[in-house]
Amino acid sequence: MEIKKKDSEVPTLFTETSRIIGLTDLNVDRDDDEEREKSDKWSPLLILSGATCCLGSAVPAGFNIGVINTPENLMKAFCNESVRQHYGMQISDDGLNILWSAVVSIFLIGGVSGSLTSSIFANKLGRKGTLVIGNICGILGAVVFLLAPTLISVELLLIGRLLVGLSGGLATSLLPMYLSELSPLKLRGTLGVLCQLGITIGVLLGQIVSLDTVLGTENHWSYMLAIFSPLCILSLLLTPILPESPKFLYVIKESHDKAINELKRLRNQDMNKLRHEIALLDQERAIRAGVNDWNIHRVVSDPCLRLPLLLVIFSQFGQQLSGINAVFYYSNSIFKTAGLGKAISQYATIGTGLGNVFMALISALLMSRIGRRPLLLNSCYLSACCLLVLCFTILFSNTVNFMMWLSILAIQAYVIFYGLGLGPIPYFIGSELFDVGPRPVAMALGSVANWGGNFIVGMTFPLLQKSIGPFTFLIFIACTLTLSVFIRLYLPETRGKTTVEIASSMTLGFKSRVINNSN
Repeated sequence: MEIKKKDSEVPTLFTETSRIIGLTDLNVDRDDDEEREKSDKWSPLLILSGATCCLGSAVPAGFNIGVINTPENLMKAFCNESVRQHYGMQISDDGLNILWSAVVSIFLIGGVSGSLTSSIFANKLGRKGTLVIGNICGILGAVVFLLAPTLISVELLLIGRLLVGLSGGLATSLLPMYLSELSPLKLRGTLGVLCQLGITIGVLLGQIVSLDTVLGTENHWSYMLAIFSPLCILSLLLTPILPESPKFLYVIKESHDKAINELKRLRNQDMNKLRHEIALLDQERAIRAGVNDWNIHRVVSDPCLRLPLLLVIFSQFGQQLSGINAVFYYSNSIFKTAGLGKAISQYATIGTGLGNVFMALISALLMSRIGRRPLLLNSCYLSACCLLVLCFTILFSNTVNFMMWLSILAIQAYVIFYGLGLGPIPYFIGSELFDVGPRPVAMALGSVANWGGNFIVGMTFPLLQKSIGPFTFLIFIACTLTLSVFIRLYLPETRGKTTVEIASSMTLGFKSRVINNSN
């Protein structure tokens, strides 16, 4: 019997189909462990895909976050000279600060724009096509940076920051989704961490090249801004070799033969050994039957997607409101107050960045061994404790000698515990909570929340720091603990589960409280 569906009936039908398939599993042979073990391994093409995405897209995104802070005074002088030459006026200190804020914040505006458009590109052009657009935006931004000092144009500096922001927004939204769709079930968490790993490496590289002993000088700052571009070019050259997402081809495009060929190439195995994965693709295709356009309105208005969507948005937004960027901002001044001196303080801050990269590597190993829930919850609790210690050590640093050194330890501990789960998991959790249909929109909205949270912290932290000082960290603690409560109540464990199984566990919306279940 043929079931005819109106658009308004699709969410209900989707929910019911997801629930039934999640329970019956479409006769997938779950006892065929040996077959799945063979496919749950690293293949050369999977390694190449992960490395290309991490180095060619995530590292440039992090680089453009970290490179702009240290040479602030140097680049402010350029902005002032540009205004003087082109407009014949001397800009005031307040006007210069506003202009510099625009240079910094337009990158975040580009990030939000890139995140929003990624859901459109991902389903229209494919995952690989969207990667290409991100790389091209990064390369164009680098070219504009190189032209800016020659033409003494602050406008070009603004355009360049907007372009690299677009590239970063596309990367943070697309990469976790693309890598999740390429990975076998057991490696999904490890590959999901690569986005965070790349960003932390990029931030560290940006901090290093912006030192005045490297490229942070009057004659070389344009090269400093553009030096990430070879990674984008290399990624652009390697993208044709990479596989398109088999899930995208099989479920969205319904190009079944092409999808299976890509899956065989990706796993380096013949079709007989991939029966389980093909059966899972059939599950998602059956769920998506009759739903042709998962746009933002459809995803937001679907009652059964509301809870996972809020989990994605709150985890990304809460990640930024945990205060990670504020801690990095404050660390340099803490190190200087401790008597380390300007140069040593900069290197100490770089040491903090190294700790962030180290924890990203550790979390990549942990994701295949420990569940997402305990990692994320413990990361929230321990990060909040470190922020509390940091607040009080800064508060009493002028009265107790050893407090400033305790502050340094608190910063290092915070970076370590943040990188345990709060750093990497929000980036890829949406790729596990959603099936391939609504996934691009959910990832895009989560990425928008991340960039929006980054913008809010960047704009309000200096003001809060000036008005209430170290008590600002109490606000970050409250945000982190609020996020942990929501996660504890509603986030299901996703490690080792298919997206169909995960979706079926949340079909009751906010009544699907994990804390009341065996999860």
